[in-house]
Amino acid sequence: MKLPFYSLWFIVAILVVGCSDNSTNVGDPIDAIDIPAELECVDGLSNDRYGCNNIDLVATVSPENLLAEPLDDGQALNDIWGWTDPETGTEYALVGLVGGVAFVDLSTPSEPQVVGKLEEPESVSGTSGKTGRGAELMHEEKSSWRDFKVYQNYLYVVSDAQPHGMQVFDLSRLRGVENPPVIFEEDYHYKGFENAHNIAINKETGYGYVGGSDTYGGGLHIVDLRNPLEPQFAGFHSDSTVGFDSTGYVHDTQCVVYDGPDADYQGDEICMNSSETHLVIANVTDKEKTETIAKSDYQNNGYAHQGWLTEDHRYFLLDDEFDEAQNGINTQTYIWDVQDLDNPELIGVHEANTPSIDHNQYIKGNYTYQANYTAGLRILSLENIEDGELEEVAYFDTFPDNDNKIFDGAWSNYPFFESGIIIVSDITNGLFILHPTL
Repeated sequence: MKLPFYSLWFIVAILVVGCSDNSTNVGDPIDAIDIPAELECVDGLSNDRYGCNNIDLVATVSPENLLAEPLDDGQALNDIWGWTDPETGTEYALVGLVGGVAFVDLSTPSEPQVVGKLEEPESVSGTSGKTGRGAELMHEEKSSWRDFKVYQNYLYVVSDAQPHGMQVFDLSRLRGVENPPVIFEEDYHYKGFENAHNIAINKETGYGYVGGSDTYGGGLHIVDLRNPLEPQFAGFHSDSTVGFDSTGYVHDTQCVVYDGPDADYQGDEICMNSSETHLVIANVTDKEKTETIAKSDYQNNGYAHQGWLTEDHRYFLLDDEFDEAQNGINTQTYIWDVQDLDNPELIGVHEANTPSIDHNQYIKGNYTYQANYTAGLRILSLENIEDGELEEVAYFDTFPDNDNKIFDGAWSNYPFFESGIIIVSDITNGLFILHPTL
């Protein structure tokens, strides 16, 4: 799906990725967990290797043990998400790999068990149908970009730069697997698009929002998931006034039933689109007649990549994947006040003390959890967000080699488990299971 990692990534990493869950606060205790003394964060170091502050290392799983098939440059992992079995309470890490998705049982977080792997569809072949940046990418045997989310105990998987479609997998099949790890096949295959970069799911409404596909200029391809094993096309949203190719390309999105301070949109379904050149706020309540509410650009834009709403829907934090390298600045987080959805206001920019590129962040409670490539996992407090300010309160550097502006290290994280553990996918170093001690 892509050319050599360090050369191609800088050209097309903009296409990289990856619906908030209710969960507990940072540092809630984990029952029956045993963290070896050498893995605890002491004097800024864990396991004599990883820089840290207020986060302990619980365990790691290597790419090899995850059944990854690394590319020649060592890239093995991509996106990550989590699932909690409602019958058993077992927490699972869902780990994106080159060529598939691995499933890891976290019943005992210090002793993670790889249950198996969902392989790519057998039909994957040919060239990318992408209309946005990276259209020149040729298909590779295994895709190194993957994104997925969970709805009603089903996993929905898309992949970029290849005719992958959307896989549907029943996660209940992870229960009671004999002789793990095993190789799984999908339960259903949606063919409404070929390649796609990302998928978001609004669990309240049962709709999936696919971004960066080969349909509708890469805008939102909306899928009705309410019958989980029979996804149906429902509509689209594409604003051809945004994006580097003016196609309305959406790199990532978060879609919610709006419950914020703007009375005009209470109860509507709203998507916050990171659309390369702009933050785009879309009303998708009527799937057959979606509308753009507002669109905003900003100074130092390199590539509007991904973002997340605060739980009160008052603020939106945006990360930009190319601003650091293009402008010679440290990691930036753009703080938007969206109390008036028609007029989003940029009220501050947080600058980190590392030069690494930011990638994916998620907000839980009063913290945002950022996967910032070579700087690893960074946790920032939102206590003073109304003043346009954030404060880093914890970190764990999964990529201790350097903090350079390269596309390696922490791809993404999932902070929503009730146990309080956080899982991080590191591109070349594997799965990290962490526990904050704030």
